[in-house]
Amino acid sequence: MVKNIKGGENMTKQAAVMELVKKNKGVITAKEISNENISPGIIYYLVKKGFLLHSSRGIYTLPNVIEDEFLNLQVRFKRGIFSNETALFLWNLTDLTPNIYNMTFPTNYNLTNIYKKGVKPNQIKASLYEQGITTVNSPMGNNIKCYSKERTLCDILRPKNAVDIQIVVDAFKRYVKEKERNIPELSFFAKQLGVQEKVRSYLEVLL
Repeated sequence: MVKNIKGGENMTKQAAVMELVKKNKGVITAKEISNENISPGIIYYLVKKGFLLHSSRGIYTLPNVIEDEFLNLQVRFKRGIFSNETALFLWNLTDLTPNIYNMTFPTNYNLTNIYKKGVKPNQIKASLYEQGITTVNSPMGNNIKCYSKERTLCDILRPKNAVDIQIVVDAFKRYVKEKERNIPELSFFAKQLGVQEKVRSYLEVLL
């Protein structure tokens, strides 16, 4: 249950912040706070009084909200895009829950702190890094950046990513059964990532 805010000349602003947090599934990020022109002093007061929790770097939540590790990583590593097996999970193309998170970064990104956070990073040149980025809901319902289904299916075929063949087969089987599959886009990414023959072989068998 959310506590009631009492007293103080900033009460209206504080109440407005709490209403915003509730509408945002109990979570607010530092970027959203900045975008709403919310004073850091108001956030500090709400945390001090226990109305909000500073759950991790750049993320504040209501006290009864379960921490979203996907969102935590997205806020911590803003250039990271969820990819490979983690993207398959987010798109429901595998039942395997990730025990390590795959994220892709541009080649010039410093990976020093990433390994400490349970992330398996992948780096790729900027022209390919930008392609296929979309938004998907985390299991907790928060918006996070992820590569599209079609981009992901091509990524997992690249030898450097070394994805288990059974995971690959299962992902393609699930994909071809979907009504919203986009074969032209799949073919586009297959060409961009140099896996045309591999994609063609799966589609010839499954379609």
